[in-house]
Amino acid sequence: MIYLQLFWEFCKVGLFSVGGGLATIPFLSDLGSRTGWFTAGDLADMIAVSESTPGPLGVNTATYVGFRCGGLLGGVVATLGLIFPSIVIILVISKFLQRFRTSRGVEGVFYGLRPASTGLIAAALAEVVSIALLTLPAGEGEKLTFHLPAIALCAVVFILMKFTPAKKLHPIVFIALSAVAGIVFQM
Repeated sequence: MIYLQLFWEFCKVGLFSVGGGLATIPFLSDLGSRTGWFTAGDLADMIAVSESTPGPLGVNTATYVGFRCGGLLGGVVATLGLIFPSIVIILVISKFLQRFRTSRGVEGVFYGLRPASTGLIAAALAEVVSIALLTLPAGEGEKLTFHLPAIALCAVVFILMKFTPAKKLHPIVFIALSAVAGIVFQM
C-alpha cells in the first residue's frame, strides 16, 4: 500500500509543480505535513543535499523520501511517480505541438504558465527563508525568532557575490565553504 501511496502523492507533485525543482518545494512541504513522512527540517536538509548533488531537486527528494518510507523499491516508485506526469505530458504535447506550433492559443497557454511558475518559485523561496532564517511560533506565547548566524552568513555571501570577484568562482567552492560553515555553526 505504501508504494501506491508514494506513487500517487509524487505523481501529484510532478503534475502540478510547473517550473522546475524549486517549484516542487511548496508541494513537498504540504506533502510532509499531510503524510508525516518528513518534517520541515527534513525538507530543508533534503533541499540542501539535493542542491549540492547531481540531479534535479524534485527527483532527488522523491528518491530520498521513497527510500526512507519504502526502501529501494519505494525510492524507485516515488521517483517514477514524480516523472510520470511529465513523460505523459511531453508525449501528448509532442504529437500536437508540431501541428499547433504557431497557434495563438498554445502561445497564450505557455505565456500564462510563466506567472504560475514564478509564483511557485516565490513560494519556495519564502518556505526556504522561513526554514533557514526564522523560527516561526509553534504555539501561543512563543515568539518569532531569527537565526542570527544564518542571517549573518547570508549577508556575507550576498556582499561577496555582489561586490567582489567571488561571483566568478566555481559553484563547488561555495558548496565546500557552506559545508565548512555548517560544521562550524553546529559546534
